[in-house]
Amino acid sequence: MTKTIFSKFDKNAVHDLPQAAFPGRIIVIFSEQAAEKAVNLLLASDILGIDTETRPVFKRGIAHQVALMQVSNRDTCFLFRLNIIGLCAPVLRLLENTRVPMIGLSLNDDITMLQRRGKFRPGRFIDLQNLVGELGIEDRALQKLYANIFGEKISKRQQLSNWEAPILSEAQKKYAALDAWACIRLYEEVLRLKSSGDFTLVKIENSDNENTLERQEQP
Repeated sequence: MTKTIFSKFDKNAVHDLPQAAFPGRIIVIFSEQAAEKAVNLLLASDILGIDTETRPVFKRGIAHQVALMQVSNRDTCFLFRLNIIGLCAPVLRLLENTRVPMIGLSLNDDITMLQRRGKFRPGRFIDLQNLVGELGIEDRALQKLYANIFGEKISKRQQLSNWEAPILSEAQKKYAALDAWACIRLYEEVLRLKSSGDFTLVKIENSDNENTLERQEQP
């Protein structure tokens, strides 16, 4: 069946969609020894999704470093608590990996924040924001992209929670894992649609504060 996607997805429409959920295992990493085992498993995968979380700032003049790095393969997501273990040797090995593709969104920001914790040479990172435009999609936020392509809602309720808390809540863990895993799903579906042309793009054009729809059939 041909998939319908939109050049711009209506943010208000996201709220009515069914909730997306990460279906796999979530493992929190508190030590360098555990990080070594996790990285070995991750680097044995064929593809990875990656994202980071930083404690939010509510006052001027205060800045926090990246607290969490979540990295997922197809069925397991590891939550590296960088505020506890830092950029230890296994984490650096993962970040500098040039074999397994690591898919994310707005990766320049993530890499810049990670490099504030320690120097490393970025490995094989692939930014979804550089690919979705090839389908005619103008949105770049994860929530809108996922809703557009899969018709499901990624809740952002935990985004401004405390990522340096001594113990992460179940809601935080599920949120973080979903963000990383979703990047894999989006990447593979974008490549599939690009290769097959099996989609219809509905172009949204803003004119006089009204949305005009122009349906464009893909060859």
